[in-house]
Amino acid sequence: MNHGIFSSFKWLYPGMGIKRWILLGSIGILLIITGSLKFQAEPLFFLKVLAVIVLLCGVILLVTAVKRMLRSVITILLPQHDMELADIMFKQRHLGRGARIVTVGGGSGLSVLLQGLKEYTSNIAAIVTVADNGGSSGRLREQFDILPPGDLRNCLVALADAPALMRDLFQFRFNKDSEFSGHNFGNLFITVMTQLTGDFEKAIKESSKVLAIRGQVIPSTLDKVVLSAKYNDGSLALGEVQIPQGHKPIEKVYLTPPDVAATPEAVKAIQQADIIILGPGSLYTSIIPNLLIKEITDAIVASNAMKVYVCNVMSEYGETDKFSAFDHLNVIIKHSHPKIVDYCIVNNGKVPDEWLERYKQENSYPIAAEAAKFNSLGCKVIEADIITISDYVRHDSAKLARTILGLLEEE
Repeated sequence: MNHGIFSSFKWLYPGMGIKRWILLGSIGILLIITGSLKFQAEPLFFLKVLAVIVLLCGVILLVTAVKRMLRSVITILLPQHDMELADIMFKQRHLGRGARIVTVGGGSGLSVLLQGLKEYTSNIAAIVTVADNGGSSGRLREQFDILPPGDLRNCLVALADAPALMRDLFQFRFNKDSEFSGHNFGNLFITVMTQLTGDFEKAIKESSKVLAIRGQVIPSTLDKVVLSAKYNDGSLALGEVQIPQGHKPIEKVYLTPPDVAATPEAVKAIQQADIIILGPGSLYTSIIPNLLIKEITDAIVASNAMKVYVCNVMSEYGETDKFSAFDHLNVIIKHSHPKIVDYCIVNNGKVPDEWLERYKQENSYPIAAEAAKFNSLGCKVIEADIITISDYVRHDSAKLARTILGLLEEE
């Protein structure tokens, strides 16, 4: 009891920025009480008017004091220090009423999509593959026996509401002259959090708090899995990073062990979703690994939510050479279920000739829809200009989000 009383007096410490507003609010309350009593007691109309004026002044002072106190608290607790209180409250309330969206995938494509979606809703659950075994993630996975953090980190940063410097910090990559060469600070942070908490899932949740993300990022499984591929010629590739290096047509990909458990939060998010989005991302190494987890595929198929597949803009050498959008979806269905997708979004924006020439050097080409074939898959094709070109051709996060949410509004 004494501790609680003592803590209450901390609000009166110098420099808190609260005392003046407490005083102003107290004066407001006093004026409201005085005005109310005078209005009831005074018989003369003129005096009643004065009482009303006193009451209104009290209301104005009280509202101002409360607003200023809230601003003092919120500017400390929230990252948007430069926003008006009304803007902050409206934004939080508006986003909190947004559609419940689940995204499934991995890689940079998924993070681009999340950047656009978070402007419309904070009810986002990004379900992310944990089969990566290359680069910084692969090294940390091997050295510390943890799940690969890279794709999860990209999604955390994409959904972050934290200041830009914090986001840049999580994406910072050490240069080649360092002992941490190739490592990403965000990956190291998640690794340390895993060591401190003893729980990879908890480490992701704590990292989410640090970045103040809109929504949640969920590993598709907490089991340590290896993604492998069987090529059409019968040969095998073991490990996600080795799969595209075979440069041969892929017959199928599979997880080892095969019967892994889905994260309960992932299944729950799918069950509550208004819309479920697969991709964009590498077909065999970012999207399908999630669907190889039976619980996730079963939950998607059983859901009444709208199911959308966002096809990549360009083909990927070693994975989807000469693939059309129809080929992409057909492979997804073969690895999961015929009812996995309702709509397929394909870019029809023009890629300039000079960029086509650049991508040709990497054996990468624009992906055509082949829309007429989609009827056999029970899926509707949506063709739209959803690209932007800066350092490379990619999905435009704002255009893509508008296209997807437009589908939801139509239904």
